[in-house]
Amino acid sequence: MVRIAVEQPYEDVMAALQSKGYEVKMFNTDEDVSGYDIGIVRALNEGNTHEFNFPVITMKGRSIDDVVQAVEEKANLLQ
Repeated sequence: MVRIAVEQPYEDVMAALQSKGYEVKMFNTDEDVSGYDIGIVRALNEGNTHEFNFPVITMKGRSIDDVVQAVEEKANLLQ
């Protein structure tokens, strides 16, 4: 099972991914997200203090469907 960390406030993205069967956790900028396979963030430079050791998808300029598709592509590469 692919585990996905979604930065707050993207509850709609979290719900869309959960409906596809992914294990999803909402996190804020100061939480530890180690142990996840994919991260979804606002942008990599805008106040984000994390160093990610997994693929990251940015929300900037993307629809929910775009993000779900990007997650599915990355998840297929992880399996």
